[in-house]
Amino acid sequence: MSLELDLDLQVATTAAGLSAHADFAHWVEAAVADRRARCELTIRLVDAAESQALNAQYRGVDRSTNVLSFPFELPPGVDSTDPLADYIGDLVICPEVVQREALEQGKQAIAHWAHMVVHGVLHLFDYDHITDEQAAEMEGLETTILSRLGFPPPYEDDPPTEDP
Repeated sequence: MSLELDLDLQVATTAAGLSAHADFAHWVEAAVADRRARCELTIRLVDAAESQALNAQYRGVDRSTNVLSFPFELPPGVDSTDPLADYIGDLVICPEVVQREALEQGKQAIAHWAHMVVHGVLHLFDYDHITDEQAAEMEGLETTILSRLGFPPPYEDDPPTEDP
């Protein structure tokens, strides 16, 4: 099944070395594959201060983080055939944190970027990693998707990239 994707990539940071829109779209398409025929989402790239503020407000953690996922819930009374149903949510990604983690974990930055996008998109589809069982399922999916994209397994010999 091919995916019709509408990706709004917002760059609200001065960070250097960001991937192209096409890369983000490719990673999203890989994570969404076979889940739906049409998908809309926003990815916002932010500086550490905005990431920290959002993380504190929505997760109660007062520090910047790699990726925050905000799933969209269809309002009551809106039919699933409405174009609004194509919207899956928003991802907020902090390049400073992603690039620092890649360096600390000895990963290629592009591989870690792809992982963070895939990880965030899976959260938009209600995958989580709070319990060991959930983590095993989500990490297995991430590994499969990233392997299809040509990247190495993201969880070999490194610490988790996001708070549970």
